[in-house]
Amino acid sequence: MTGRRGRTGAALLLAALAATTALPGPAAASGGPAAHRQATARLPHPSGPFAIGTTALRLTDDSRPDPWTAGRTRALMVSVWYPAARPSGGPRTPYMASAAGAHFGGPDGIGLINYGVTPGSTDWSSIRTHARTDAPALPGGPRPVVLYSAGLGDPRTWGTALVEDLASRGYVVVTVDHTYEASEVAFPDGELATSVLPGMLGDPNLDIGAVLRKSVDARVADTRLVLDRLARLGERPGLPAGLAATLDLTRIGMAGHSAGGFTALQAMHDDPRIRAAIDLDGQLHFPGPDGRTGVFLPTVAEDGLDRPFLLMGTRSPDSGPYHRQPGWDALWHHSTGWHADVTLEGSRHASYTDAESLLPQLAHQGALSPTTLRENIGDLPRPAPKPPPAPTSPPSSTAGSAPTTTTCWTDLRPASPR
Repeated sequence: MTGRRGRTGAALLLAALAATTALPGPAAASGGPAAHRQATARLPHPSGPFAIGTTALRLTDDSRPDPWTAGRTRALMVSVWYPAARPSGGPRTPYMASAAGAHFGGPDGIGLINYGVTPGSTDWSSIRTHARTDAPALPGGPRPVVLYSAGLGDPRTWGTALVEDLASRGYVVVTVDHTYEASEVAFPDGELATSVLPGMLGDPNLDIGAVLRKSVDARVADTRLVLDRLARLGERPGLPAGLAATLDLTRIGMAGHSAGGFTALQAMHDDPRIRAAIDLDGQLHFPGPDGRTGVFLPTVAEDGLDRPFLLMGTRSPDSGPYHRQPGWDALWHHSTGWHADVTLEGSRHASYTDAESLLPQLAHQGALSPTTLRENIGDLPRPAPKPPPAPTSPPSSTAGSAPTTTTCWTDLRPASPR
């Protein structure tokens, strides 16, 4: 769970895995849900004026061996979220596919390992997004593109509230699953590719620092594959109507949580196509082999960045302002581009993920304890949910203004409605 894992990525994720045998089973959960009724939850309604569409794509690179599984070439799943023409109806897209949700919420899934949710307590696939699958894209692009990379072990769905909000405000957002590192990745042919990280526990010679380096290298290569394929999106058959034409690939930003934040900054360093980045509480250094001692800086921290970036810390013990974190401090002083640093009071490491909206609802139904909830998301004030905004007629051309947290994306903002 996040309280054990902190922000050191693979190091404490693996430590948390080792400790999961001591976590309570479903019958022992605090106020445990009845065996016949699983907990469920709702995502917050997006704040922007536009309806949302989404489509899932399988991307492959037959020239690149998979870094985690011998004998396979690299294959990813991504989802594209975009402003959609006002839908005429139809079901909203599930938060997780059935098999993926069952694994995420099972004894080997990240729901338990990273967030302490009792196995079997939650029906993750019953949660619905606010998007319609393959809805036609809203005319009026091209629109700025944001890539999103989740934390170590987390699936690409674990940032859906943020992603939907951006799409509702006029961005196209592409969420990336890092296969065999993410808890599970569901492919269209029915394959469920599960994480290799739990299987590393039995190796007494495991070099955790090396695992983290391998993870970041794989993630950056995945990001560059996504950028390459987006440039050829118009060649792909079966896309939602108007989607390929709505991407402005001259205005690309990237955001990520935890290891995804590290990925966003390193990918921007390595690839000039990324013009701005936001790191949501992701450390920016590698530890030594034991995962707890040693500070080894990546090239992005040593070289700095000449384009805008934003660092968003929490009040987790090993987070906070940039000067408290060796990788962030080095990046700060070596960078020549615009940069800013904020810390969210009362927050914890998972506060920038869907844990912030979903876990309080699940805790109320007994799927995790109040203590575990606080370890995950701290004690931020949580206002009562607001009713959805009244539908608005979309403008005939471009999308609305960007959220205030994306100040570093000034030149990526969608144009104001006209």
